[in-house]
Amino acid sequence: MPQSDAAVLEPELQAEPIVRVKRERKPQKETKPKRQPRYHVILWDDDHHTFHYVIHMCQLLFGHTLEKGMEVAKEVHSKGRAILLTTTKEHAELKQEQIHAFGRDPMATQCAGSMSATIEPEN
Repeated sequence: MPQSDAAVLEPELQAEPIVRVKRERKPQKETKPKRQPRYHVILWDDDHHTFHYVIHMCQLLFGHTLEKGMEVAKEVHSKGRAILLTTTKEHAELKQEQIHAFGRDPMATQCAGSMSATIEPEN
């Protein structure tokens, strides 16, 4: 009995079982993302800026409420400095630049420019 052309062209299928090998996965270490170092933005006191200026600057640049702005103004006046924000280094540098670019206090005749701010690492 002659074989059909299809039977000649197709190889015989062997009935071997398919073996799937399971690879053991190495347990993944739980890694927490590294937290960036934090920096304080510090506003320094001087005798050339009014409370109103400090409060207004805190509201515009940092989104502080009137009450928080008053707290900052009092702290700068009494302690000589106040921490305005603690954040990443890049953000702290941006805020420092914004303080330095804020301009003079129009209510203070002796005022020649912006207040001074520095950044320092959080301890």
